[in-house]
Amino acid sequence: MLHRQMRPVVTIAFLVATATVRAGAAESDFVLRFDKPATKWTEALPLGNGRIGAMVFGRTEDERLQINEGTLWGGGPHDYTNPEAYSHLAEIRKLIFEGKVDEAEELSRDVMGKPPVLMPYQPFCDVRLHFPGHAQATEYRRELHLADAIAETTYSVGSVKFRREVFASYPDQVLVVRITANEPRQLSFGVRLDSPQTGTRIESTANDTLQLTGQIQPRQNPARSWTGSWDQPGMKFAAVMKVLAEGGSVRNAPQGLEITGANSVTILLSNATSFRNYRDIGGDAPTAVQGYLQPALKQPYDRLRQRHVDDFRRLFSRVQLHLADLHSDKPTDQRINSFAEDEDPGLLALYFEFGRYLLISSSRPGGQPANLQGIWNEDLLPPWASKWTTNINLEMNYWQADAGDLWETEEPLWSLIRDLRVTGAETAQVHYRSRGWVLHHNTDLWRATTPVDGPWGLWPSGAMWLANQMWDHYQFSGDREFLRQQAYPAMKEAAEFALGALVEAPAGTPFAGRLVTNPSTSPENAYLLNGKPHNLTYAPTMDVELIRELFASCRRAAEILGTDAGFRSELDEAYKRLPPLQIGKRGQLQEWIEDYDEFEPHHRHVSHLYSLYPGQDISLRTAPELAAAARKSLELRGDGGTGWSSVWRTALWARLRNPEHAFANLKFLITTSTLPNMFDLCPPFQIDGNLGGPAAITEMLVQSTPGEISLLPALPRQWLSGSLKGVRVRGGGKVDMVWKEGRLTQLRLESDHAVTYRVNYGDALAEAQIEPGKPVVLDGALHRMGP
Repeated sequence: MLHRQMRPVVTIAFLVATATVRAGAAESDFVLRFDKPATKWTEALPLGNGRIGAMVFGRTEDERLQINEGTLWGGGPHDYTNPEAYSHLAEIRKLIFEGKVDEAEELSRDVMGKPPVLMPYQPFCDVRLHFPGHAQATEYRRELHLADAIAETTYSVGSVKFRREVFASYPDQVLVVRITANEPRQLSFGVRLDSPQTGTRIESTANDTLQLTGQIQPRQNPARSWTGSWDQPGMKFAAVMKVLAEGGSVRNAPQGLEITGANSVTILLSNATSFRNYRDIGGDAPTAVQGYLQPALKQPYDRLRQRHVDDFRRLFSRVQLHLADLHSDKPTDQRINSFAEDEDPGLLALYFEFGRYLLISSSRPGGQPANLQGIWNEDLLPPWASKWTTNINLEMNYWQADAGDLWETEEPLWSLIRDLRVTGAETAQVHYRSRGWVLHHNTDLWRATTPVDGPWGLWPSGAMWLANQMWDHYQFSGDREFLRQQAYPAMKEAAEFALGALVEAPAGTPFAGRLVTNPSTSPENAYLLNGKPHNLTYAPTMDVELIRELFASCRRAAEILGTDAGFRSELDEAYKRLPPLQIGKRGQLQEWIEDYDEFEPHHRHVSHLYSLYPGQDISLRTAPELAAAARKSLELRGDGGTGWSSVWRTALWARLRNPEHAFANLKFLITTSTLPNMFDLCPPFQIDGNLGGPAAITEMLVQSTPGEISLLPALPRQWLSGSLKGVRVRGGGKVDMVWKEGRLTQLRLESDHAVTYRVNYGDALAEAQIEPGKPVVLDGALHRMGP
């Protein structure tokens, strides 16, 4: 362990703080700005309320709003388990232990789920607005106001100024479009609905109302699309759009509705599906739509807007990052294009806030978790089916939630885990004859937990990762009811599966007599054996890391809850028999059970570094040799990669307290993996880089364990001055801080319960005792400020 004997220690009994950390700018600066309409989907602006998603193009003559609903998926309720899988398991294990991986991978086809690919998230409909004569608009401006979650488009036609506001309300569960002009009777336009789904019906049910109804139709998808097919009709869905005009008239037209001579127009859209749960799609979609729409219709526009803004700001404003803003008035796409030269700190602060915005918009209580594209998708056959990939992407989507004080957004993830514990227990029994629950590398709306896609899908550790993430939420929140009712049951059952699935490595193999996972893989990566690439192995490093962390946290949780003494002993005995982490011939943290050559040395996944981040078992202080090996692995793997892998590398380098490499990966993220509307590029678009970005940036500024806070551990030279407000740390505390010229100048700590931290900054160390309701302020030397 690293001792800091030369560092001054200041013990502080904290009183009520008299100073406060001042933010460097206002929430009004958190705006995406553009000087032209979107010409394609990846330039449009995203809105969402956790159920409804909308992409707003901001076109002047022919506007498009592309609409999603979180439960509209292909296929239907389905049991993916394969009754033949278990009969092949022993042979696959034997072949892997004997080094006959070719044969094992060939046989692994017979243990895939049925079908061996999962179902796709689907687009719902489009709202089309046609404004005759608006093609030659001037004074054009398009903005997304992050703090208010409102997309705004303004422009002029002649002397008339037109303005549109669009938002997706969580409290009222409707999409709202407000159109105004600065002169009376200037609004004359057409509005219609259409859908890429076959078999939809669109009709006018009143002079001011359009209704869309439909049902997902059977579909055969290409074999190489990594997307399942289905031969029966699936989900039913419905949408209703109501047009409310002030002045003028609204009437039916051949292609929709026509508004003439209005002063202002408010359009309300609500949509729904027949989804009740992953086993029941027998709901009444039209009735659900009216249940959302009718209460909203009773409220004036100003009230709908205020309820929406109040609700969104309640979450969004909790945490704010401010960095020097070089070009805040410059269009966002131009700022992205110039980042390679100017390294504008303010653009990264905007990226941080945009990631917060997207998580709130795509994940709210009562909805589904954020998938590979959050809640936004225009394609019938989206990349990787826009599902939930559980070997990094789903987990990364929620990395920011705990430190970012967005705990409410995690409820859809916890709900998903509750379902997966049921289907995962079925898969554990059918495929492994094991107790507990298992999850492989993907799931969908129907809660698949089986291996899918190919040999790289035979990775049985997804449940362990999600269970560890639940434990980390407890470390931030200290919520014992969450631990008792949700986290510990999921953790225990994941550990039970591990205990049931671990097998003893036979004589003649590395670490004979140790308990290992078999079959498994290091997610999506491959090694070279006899000159050929292979996925399958036993005891990949990530599995060992996940199981070690799970067993230790599960034991600790049982102690806290005063339960399962016998189970704790079982975990202890198994823990002792796990293989150790290994350092390879190049000084790297070894990824596989043997020090194989790599098939793809710069692979996007860095799964074997899990214990460095997001795990906590490897650190510079507690495991310096393994930390050095992890650093070597990062150097060999290289900077950059896909958008999300750049984010992961950023966080890993931050844990190693290397600001240069951390910033280099953020720069790579912006310059090569960020679309014009600031969406992350995998490629193609994938939301995980956006949602993981705030977590990686936070790690550069604040790191924590339940008893320790480290300040500015990886502050790059490009961020000489800035402030961070409201970030959560493990143990339940909150941190505000300001730094100038690269040095901490002020720190504010608070907590809603008594807690003690060791606070580290550079060579300064303080022990902080915090009482509820008594925030404290320290200076850059960690001395108490005020009385």
